[in-house]
Amino acid sequence: MYNIDHRKSSKTVEIKDQAGNLLKNTKVTVKQTNRDFLVGVNGFDVMMYAAGAKTDEERAFFKNRVDKLVDVFNFVTLPFYWGMFEGKEGITLKDNYIQAVSFLKEKNIVVKGHPLCWHTVCCDWLLKYDDETIMQKQLARIRREVGDFKGLVDSWDAINETVIMPEFDKYDNAVTRICKKYGRIPLIKAVFDEAIGCQSGAKFILNDFNTTSKYEKVIEECLEAGVKIDIIGIQSHQHQGYWGKEKLLDVIERFSRFNIPIHFTENTMVSGDLIPDYIEDLNDWQVDEWPSTKEGEARQADEMEEMYRILFAAPSVQAITWWDLCDGAWLGAPSGVLRKDGSVKPVYDRLKNMVKNEWTTNYETSTDENGILHLEGFKGKYDILVNGETIKATL
Repeated sequence: MYNIDHRKSSKTVEIKDQAGNLLKNTKVTVKQTNRDFLVGVNGFDVMMYAAGAKTDEERAFFKNRVDKLVDVFNFVTLPFYWGMFEGKEGITLKDNYIQAVSFLKEKNIVVKGHPLCWHTVCCDWLLKYDDETIMQKQLARIRREVGDFKGLVDSWDAINETVIMPEFDKYDNAVTRICKKYGRIPLIKAVFDEAIGCQSGAKFILNDFNTTSKYEKVIEECLEAGVKIDIIGIQSHQHQGYWGKEKLLDVIERFSRFNIPIHFTENTMVSGDLIPDYIEDLNDWQVDEWPSTKEGEARQADEMEEMYRILFAAPSVQAITWWDLCDGAWLGAPSGVLRKDGSVKPVYDRLKNMVKNEWTTNYETSTDENGILHLEGFKGKYDILVNGETIKATL
């Protein structure tokens, strides 16, 4: 079992006044302002607050949700689904997304775009083109989005759910067409190469819900083909029940062997009834009402805590993203950390305590007789407050 020592660091810092004099035996306050470890959530509500709300009442409704988001999370995934972002060819929602991204960056929140290439929520207007043209337009879409949001969006799900992509048969779509024509690995490589060529400083993620050996094989083939995967993305939608410690540790161990950082990109735990085991595709579960229950909320909080503590301790894991912020989003599930009305559930309070009290470093101390501060705590950025002045530091 892992421990969390690797999440911490230490260094010595000389503390001086503006004249350059060492401040010996002087009281200082150490305050962590940001954490290296990313605790995330999807940003659908941020989109509505920053660019989608049409009335003051709507804006106030989403502000309540977003204020709670900002208080806990330091990482947000924004929905760059192609069919949503460019519903009509040549007409994009770029300006709306710039507003949302700018809001998040002002709050010192790391932003990820999801995804650059996916067979679902694709553009119907692409279907009128031949495969070669679709491929050209897919790569052009990557150049446009990565280029337009350079310096604003820190990472991207480059391509999503490739294990199923060439066999996907729920409906016709342009991306499955080009995946069949060019092959899974050549498509993945083309997407990654295009994205990296546009913004070498960003991180590009291979993301999938399939955690079997099939996904491991895709990763192996990608690496053999020279695909430069920055991060392995693992979805963990648990509408049919918590994976449990044993499965979680197994998944971490199997995917850690690639020595590539891991993000748990889409984590879901419900606080109501579970989807029956006989349902193979979660999208097939359609119910009129899916309420959150008191018992379910207690279970959700307990399961989240166990899972997040395991992931926080695992050295290969760099981020965990909760999916969704509020109940009633994807599948109408009671999967949020907030209820539909924006009130907090036990899982929110539990996570907030872990993030802000247990995994964040704040303390008071003093410099030694040589004006040295022995700074130690969780990795991230710090403000050192002394005599009314602020000194910046990083662990």
